[in-house]
Amino acid sequence: MTSEYTVQGHPISALAEEFGTPLYVYDGDVLRDVYLSLRERLDPRVDILYSAKANPNVSVCAVLRSLGAGIEVSSLVELVTAKQAGAAPDDVIFLGPGKSLDELIACLELGVHAIVAESLEELELLNDMRVPGGARVMLRVNPSFESKGARLAMGGKPRQFGVDQDVLLRSRSFLRSLRHVEVIGIHGYMGTRILDAEDVVHNTRGILAAAEELSAALGFELRTVDVGGGLGVPYFDNEKDLDVDLLATGVNTAVAEFLDRRPGCRVITELGRYLVGWCGTYVVRARYVKESMGEWFVVADGGTNHHMAAVGIGSFVKRNFPVRSLTRYTEPALRPYNITGPLCTPNDVVAKQVALPEVRPGDLLGVERSGAYGPTASPGLFLSHGFPAEVLVLDGTPHLVRRRDTVDDLLGKQELIAIGD
Repeated sequence: MTSEYTVQGHPISALAEEFGTPLYVYDGDVLRDVYLSLRERLDPRVDILYSAKANPNVSVCAVLRSLGAGIEVSSLVELVTAKQAGAAPDDVIFLGPGKSLDELIACLELGVHAIVAESLEELELLNDMRVPGGARVMLRVNPSFESKGARLAMGGKPRQFGVDQDVLLRSRSFLRSLRHVEVIGIHGYMGTRILDAEDVVHNTRGILAAAEELSAALGFELRTVDVGGGLGVPYFDNEKDLDVDLLATGVNTAVAEFLDRRPGCRVITELGRYLVGWCGTYVVRARYVKESMGEWFVVADGGTNHHMAAVGIGSFVKRNFPVRSLTRYTEPALRPYNITGPLCTPNDVVAKQVALPEVRPGDLLGVERSGAYGPTASPGLFLSHGFPAEVLVLDGTPHLVRRRDTVDDLLGKQELIAIGD
């Protein structure tokens, strides 16, 4: 009887043998269950858009798109990813504080639902492009109220995101002067990693109220409101799961009251981490196990170069993502280990003093809840190790959805110049 971890019946050792390590494994069953569980609880008039930045793998995007999610993108590559994943243009929005001219042109050519304008200067640029019928935009507001519960606040404070609410309220004449921009709504995003349902409801009500105030003050028809999202995934010991039932009850009530006043307005929530975080496991293989000054260290073949989020960015105290022995998944913990990677820096610590069964060289370890902000938020080129493979197990079949970087991949874009003797 083996004690090792399996994914849809596939032993982790078999996946590691076939695809190598380090490796990200995404469980398609978990991906579907999380989305559908939320979808069945939310008012059907609330559209769910997936924030591709959390995990822009095209196959992950395609699974969520197949379930009914739209896609929110923030770069030209993410826009193309959404198209390749099969998202309808009207289910795509593009946001970001520093969009390039090429990105704006691509949005207009594809016909996305809206470009989320984050400055008055961006509106001027779009107006100068003289799109027939007007470029459809949503105004990203930095609201006057502060967010509640966000581990990383994105609004309600001085930020590079959006336009301050009081500035927008003074901009009626400016907006009316734009002949080639069509304002269709308001976008608000207060913060991320929110784990209290009442905080999500508070933020939702605040954005809906701000949208109505701005619509009335600026004189445009409110056709779409994006209330953001920011639903969190609990990583650390002192964190609890988000109460999705309580969240849905509060959000549905707020949306129903809003739509009673604004029938026909499209309401969007955009979610990234919450939809994909649960489905991923970062798999590394122990190379060396050693003791140093009374502490045990596991030196693995992958580390923070692939999973910088596990470092706990923004935390003064190191806290661990859930880490398990995948080889001895059901065995009891024996001692605490520091899990490190192959990098030449003392900061390459994925987990500190985490209790595990005895770890031996060759064992597989997994950082769980790692489906969001893994490779894409990590310094994958440090020491030129490159990025790991990514595998999606869907309907019982493992699929390689990103091959690991090779030496040719890493050196192929460099140019060796001629240097004289």
